Amino acid sequence: MTTKALAPDVSTWPAENPQLIGSRCDDCSATTWPTQPRCPRCSGANISELLLPRRGTLVAWTTQGFVPKQPYAGNETAATFTPFAFGLVQLDDVVRVEARLVESDPEKLRPGMEVELTFVPFYTDEEGTDIVTWAFAPV
Repeated sequence: MTTKALAPDVSTWPAENPQLIGSRCDDCSATTWPTQPRCPRCSGANISELLLPRRGTLVAWTTQGFVPKQPYAGNETAATFTPFAFGLVQLDDVVRVEARLVESDPEKLRPGMEVELTFVPFYTDEEGTDIVTWAFAPV
């Protein structure tokens, strides 16, 4: 069976230890994820690709309890949908990213807990290809 990433340009998946790909402004050091062609802080175009840390700390989270509206890429229905959590993750002192969380039980999540990047199944497309997406799992 074929597997591919939901957004292949935002990470180094399927590398053995995949990382998210961000960008850093060479003029003011602002870091973004996903990459941006211009700096959101100084508007400069002197941007370099930056591989982001795989581990970080959970800052905040919430649970998605219903099927997201279009253009949601998943193929669940209201009957098959499983709630999931997503959160804001601080990657060292580099940047904060918003991402899906592997753990969705709010009782098991806490501010400051260490999390690590992973890739999880998201859906199977019409050709039978398994699509994976980035997420963070408690360490």
